[in-house]
Amino acid sequence: MSEEAYQVVLSTCGSMPDAERIARDLVEKGIAACVNIIPGMRSIYRWKGQVEEANEVLMMVKIPADRYRGVEDRIKHLHAYDLPEVIALPVSRGSRKYLRWLGPASELDSGE
Repeated sequence: MSEEAYQVVLSTCGSMPDAERIARDLVEKGIAACVNIIPGMRSIYRWKGQVEEANEVLMMVKIPADRYRGVEDRIKHLHAYDLPEVIALPVSRGSRKYLRWLGPASELDSGE
């Protein structure tokens, strides 16, 4: 796989338990090799015509790009929000060894 074949998917949650539940599901199902959970975000956003503010938790999901649809589907299925954020950013460069570790699922635990 080329480096461009990898993505970082961003999604926010309203609580740490929600983020941990979604992250664990993605990793246990082999859809993602790793999910970083970053607490302490403050979001200001427009929702239903109003400007809102909320404390949120950011998930950074690292995947081979061909797993995006599975990640999006699982996040939507498990998420508490009506409209969860699911945004994929391409990886333009990275450690080859680390990128190989990201996928495919059969090689997630290889440690190469």
